Amino acid sequence: MSDFFDNWTVQVRKGVLELCILRALEDDERYGYELVKTLAAVPGLALTEGTLYPLLSRLRVAGLISARLEESTEGLARKYYSLTREGRRTLSAMNDFLEDLNKGTHSLNKGSSL
Repeated sequence: MSDFFDNWTVQVRKGVLELCILRALEDDERYGYELVKTLAAVPGLALTEGTLYPLLSRLRVAGLISARLEESTEGLARKYYSLTREGRRTLSAMNDFLEDLNKGTHSLNKGSSL
């Protein structure tokens, strides 16, 4: 693949990581490393904890997720993340926007007018 394509995929991935994190938290709370493993299972979404935690912090500050600390029998305490009510509303809006955008981009090659 070309350098252009490689750069493009990096930019697209950056643009959807927050959406993917919110989607991963939609049905159940998860701790950080569990999120890393969940996202890594999706082609193109592998990331490190060093990338994930600043995103989680930004989502928490925005009020989209909450965090709670739970002691673990397997070592250090784990911080669990879950969606807030505002996070669910935002996720719904993000899903709708992405669906509309995807439909719009597909319509471009069909000669239809938006």
